[in-house]
Amino acid sequence: MSFLSVKDQLKVIERGVVEIIPRKELVEKLQYSLNNDTPLRVKLGCDPTRPDLHLGHSVILRKMRQFQDLGHHTILIIGDFTAMIGDPSGANKTRPALSREEVVANGKTYLQQASKILNTKKTEIVYNSEWLSPMTFEDVIRLASHYTVARMIERDDFTIRYQNNNPISLHEFLYPLAQGQDSVYLQSDIELGGIDQKFNLLVGRHLQKEFGLSPQICLMTPLLEGTDGTRKMSKSYDNYIGIDENPEDMYGKVLSIPDSLIYPYFELITDVEQAHLPKLKEKAVTDPRNTKHDLAWTITNMYHGSEHANHARSHFEKTVIKKDVPDEMPEFVLQDGETQRLLDVIKSTGLISSNSECRRLITQGGVTLNGEKITDPGYEFTAQSGKELILKIGKRKFARLKAK
Repeated sequence: MSFLSVKDQLKVIERGVVEIIPRKELVEKLQYSLNNDTPLRVKLGCDPTRPDLHLGHSVILRKMRQFQDLGHHTILIIGDFTAMIGDPSGANKTRPALSREEVVANGKTYLQQASKILNTKKTEIVYNSEWLSPMTFEDVIRLASHYTVARMIERDDFTIRYQNNNPISLHEFLYPLAQGQDSVYLQSDIELGGIDQKFNLLVGRHLQKEFGLSPQICLMTPLLEGTDGTRKMSKSYDNYIGIDENPEDMYGKVLSIPDSLIYPYFELITDVEQAHLPKLKEKAVTDPRNTKHDLAWTITNMYHGSEHANHARSHFEKTVIKKDVPDEMPEFVLQDGETQRLLDVIKSTGLISSNSECRRLITQGGVTLNGEKITDPGYEFTAQSGKELILKIGKRKFARLKAK
């Protein structure tokens, strides 16, 4: 296979990267790969702790896709074993363990969504239970002998919890060792991860040295800030943009980000060519409104295609800017003459995933019925035949209610 020059590969690899440990060895590995026409083994481990992926997850997945496009061998590890331990990264308390059933179900959804970014034909997919589950207690003790408690407690998460007298379970020490064992077993040349994974990646590098292997390069990307512009993107913070979001919501959510995130989003989660980034960075400052629309269209187009991206823009302009009601919206049939609680009707449409989220939207004034703002979660109404009701949820979700 023909590889690009090391210089050209580095231009792609280093885009949007926070840290490479050590960069000099990365250059050497790339040169060796080029000289011997041999692809590097690039590893990414993902614990399927949640079933839904968002654009924050796409940052590291896209970095893996770049390695694929450069011709290297990529390995996606589904951490079905490690997910049941729980990664202590960023945790201020012991994470609850997941059942195997939860992990398996989440893993299937993860792969389906990740395939929107990765070239699955060029991805080796493995499950770390294949080599971690057969390990005996003796094997685990031998593995643990290659790392000291002093080095483990240097980890920021553990240090803070120890100083605050918060409990640290012994099994949490085993998580980075298990992830490091992945690197030993797969003999990875490069491991990818978010900057919050730095400790785990370095443990893998250390264990490879201990077992006489060439140590992997640790390549880390930043954590994408969510739509609030303050915290990392997370479903827990309700500041996420899901990979599977419908086009209208995806477009609208991108437009809700602060102007300071326009350029980082272009750099980290789009396919815009590197040469165009400086101009976009300038435009994001001088004309943030239109640049943000360009960003929203670009991202929506990536996941849904140009037709849906165009429709999403028209939908936003009509419903948010002009405050009109869209021509097309889902319709739901109610029983004629039956008094119903609005909260139950909204939940039955499937437009809101939970009662708690629905209650929050109603109390915050985010729900209207025929233009009337409803703020009482207990609000009831009677559907009447021939009388159409337009339900608006948030800024972008609409439903037509008819009685029969």
